[in-house]
Amino acid sequence: MITLTKEDGPADLDGVTHLSIGVSWDPTSGSSGGVLGALRRKQGTDLDLIAIAMSGNDPVRLAGLDSLDPMGNGSLVHSGDNQTGRGEGDDETVTVEFSRVPQQITSIVFVAAAYKKGSAFNKARNISFKVYDATGGSTQQVADIWPSLLTSDNGCAVAKAIRVGANWKLEVINTTGKIKQGDEHALMRFAVSK
Repeated sequence: MITLTKEDGPADLDGVTHLSIGVSWDPTSGSSGGVLGALRRKQGTDLDLIAIAMSGNDPVRLAGLDSLDPMGNGSLVHSGDNQTGRGEGDDETVTVEFSRVPQQITSIVFVAAAYKKGSAFNKARNISFKVYDATGGSTQQVADIWPSLLTSDNGCAVAKAIRVGANWKLEVINTTGKIKQGDEHALMRFAVSK
């Protein structure tokens, strides 16, 4: 297992036909104790993993939030919304089947966002991103991406899958920023700038 970083540059995905990116987190009450802390732990924190399919610099499809199969052909599939971070394993996953991705899609940007009102990165702990090779029907974790948690931002462009001829590469971006909560266009503008 390796930890991918921004400094590593793009990783070749030669031979990988199915790639999954998973995010997991645990709810926290921060430093709050008592009744308020218990309420925050019960409510959890809603982070979202979103994949934005790009044609050049133009976002054309979005997987996540309310769209689980935006291409309609199974090439880019979101597992569904986990609103609390409770449970074992990945809380949300996006799977890409590269052979089905339409030719006009030149890259796919993976963004994590505390997108809903009242959610924030600093209200979650143990945020981690895992990269899986799901080629051949079995899913095997091949890498971790550890984002910086020293931020008051609510968006993180985690990684980007880039089409290079007939192949794909995965590049860690790990850049944070502010996204207006609930604004899908702001989310897409954030992805374009990465």
